[in-house]
Amino acid sequence: MSGTLNIVVIIGVIALVFIRQFAAQRLSSEGKAWWLIPVVLTVMAVRQPGLVDPAHHVASAVLLGLEILIGLTCGAGWAWTTRIWTDEDGAVWTKGSWAAAGVWLCGMALRVGLLGIAAAMGIHQGSAATMLSVAAMLLTRAGVTTWRAQAVQRTYRVPVAG
Repeated sequence: MSGTLNIVVIIGVIALVFIRQFAAQRLSSEGKAWWLIPVVLTVMAVRQPGLVDPAHHVASAVLLGLEILIGLTCGAGWAWTTRIWTDEDGAVWTKGSWAAAGVWLCGMALRVGLLGIAAAMGIHQGSAATMLSVAAMLLTRAGVTTWRAQAVQRTYRVPVAG
């Protein structure tokens, strides 16, 4: 897949997920495959040549690790700033807050900073590294949100008619 197509996929996934986070969404209790998009992004990223710059193996791997760490941290921050509640029927709902948007913006700023550091060092960081970071963020966000939702659902009590 070309670098341009990778960028289009990354922007599309980020835009879709970012826009959807501000709409209240009912979480499914049927074990929805919340891990599917991150796995697809990871497979796409790993299949790309040049994930690590061959001229700068160690420095490139360190920057890749930092980018993935940023993704994991942003995913956790996003999940913890997402509002989770139950309705009167016991269904669990989520909605992103403005704090979640702030986490996104900080994560983007950190990623751009890493790209700047890489460019200043002469290290090529391709779109595959960003794809892995986005996959880590989405996987962490979905996992932590699902975990939090299960805790909220366990505390829900069915009202007794009376």
